[in-house]
Amino acid sequence: MIGSEGRRKTWRSRRWLLLPLLGALTLAGCGDLSRFEVPSVAAVTTAAKPPARPATQTPAAEREHERILATYGGAYDDPKLEALIGSTVDRLVAASERPDLAYKVTILNSGAVNAFALPTGQLYVTRGLIALASDTSELSSVLAHEMAHVIARHAAIREDQARQAALVTRVVTDMGNDPDMTALALAKTKLSMASFSRQQELEADGIGIGICARAQFDPYGAARFLTAMERNAALKASRGDVNRSQDFLASHPATPERVRNAQNNAKQYAAPQGEGRGERDREAYLSAIDNLVYGEDPSEGFVRGRRFLHPKLGFTFEAPDTFTLDNTAQAVIGVRDGGNQAMRFDVVRVPAEQSLGDYLNSGWMENVDKSSTEQLTINGFPAASVTAQGEQWQFKVYALRFGSDVYRFIFAARQKTTESERNARETVASFRRLSLEEIQAARPLRIKVISVQPGDTAESLSHRMAGVDKPLDRFRVLNGLDAHAQVKPRDLVKIVVD
Repeated sequence: MIGSEGRRKTWRSRRWLLLPLLGALTLAGCGDLSRFEVPSVAAVTTAAKPPARPATQTPAAEREHERILATYGGAYDDPKLEALIGSTVDRLVAASERPDLAYKVTILNSGAVNAFALPTGQLYVTRGLIALASDTSELSSVLAHEMAHVIARHAAIREDQARQAALVTRVVTDMGNDPDMTALALAKTKLSMASFSRQQELEADGIGIGICARAQFDPYGAARFLTAMERNAALKASRGDVNRSQDFLASHPATPERVRNAQNNAKQYAAPQGEGRGERDREAYLSAIDNLVYGEDPSEGFVRGRRFLHPKLGFTFEAPDTFTLDNTAQAVIGVRDGGNQAMRFDVVRVPAEQSLGDYLNSGWMENVDKSSTEQLTINGFPAASVTAQGEQWQFKVYALRFGSDVYRFIFAARQKTTESERNARETVASFRRLSLEEIQAARPLRIKVISVQPGDTAESLSHRMAGVDKPLDRFRVLNGLDAHAQVKPRDLVKIVVD
């Protein structure tokens, strides 16, 4: 996405290798920094309510917090949802092995499905994860899992992580001499390298499920939500999404073994069927998430089908047929069905006095054919293009000046064909200024909770979904319904509306 200056910097001044989908190093789930110590403060807060006795915050912790906000679209302000999470955390802390620890929860304004913790007790959960959960017990399983990482001090077990970070430092340093870009990439590496080991994940699952059970939540919420996340990830993969680095499953794989482990842990506290399973609080949870923003925030740019629109910056373009677009913090990535063509759209810093042709030939990309340089005008905007040759990919690169910014299209094809050339040309030609009416009409998708009426089916209700692909599959995943389950009258269900 392109938006605030913090996020736009991640789109600028990168020395790109000849890999069309090489993105900036981004946060993985369960990030932490081993040098932090956990505060010992008896308070629980949300982002909107400071702790009664503030947790100790080091400058490093504050920097990591700001980087997390920049990567995940900032904080999401929703008092009703914050109240639900705050009361849930209160119950979990009271039932935990360390009721003296304080936690501060920040809801992140991102459609990614993710949650993670810093060893200071700062917990993060995205609104995408909140939208996917179907009841409070599922959300509590995620929060308790992250609390378990803090309680177990998993951040202290990091010897192999330090070796990996040293390797990444060398690779990133070799990417270029832009100190801002290198510093940002290295800072994010510290978090992306902090994904927990398989053993630690299983341990956190066990601790977290125990906390949930003692807090009187349904202990089977963890197994249900792990299954929901895997189904959600499979649905994303089926449509060709290429960026899962910001999703929980990038560092929390919901393997069948892990789901079975969660179920076995839950059986220690309650039988799979019958009484004594604890609360799910589904009705209260759905009431709290009604009207929650779903997917991308239009103010930071969003994808609708094959179109990318950025109302705040005032432009749009359309990808070719059979391409799937994915809007990330660093770039808009497009992949053609079959994977033999790809594209990247981002923003770069180019001095006003430098011509676009000179920029394309300035050395940020290897093996550029300078003789192919063309000066162009696209819908009234100055532009230039070049071609480049990689070992396995053929590249067509465009730079286009829009106001004070320069946008870059990088097209890659396994083989240069008439079709790949046309796809690149037509995509760039579709770049235009948004009309005032289009800007005003750009609204976020939202979760709407409705009651099933007699005669409603999963199929009929999915027809009311807006702005999503595979609406029936999406409806089932959002509501925890398997392929054959049907809804019943008076059930509360989630749909996506605009």
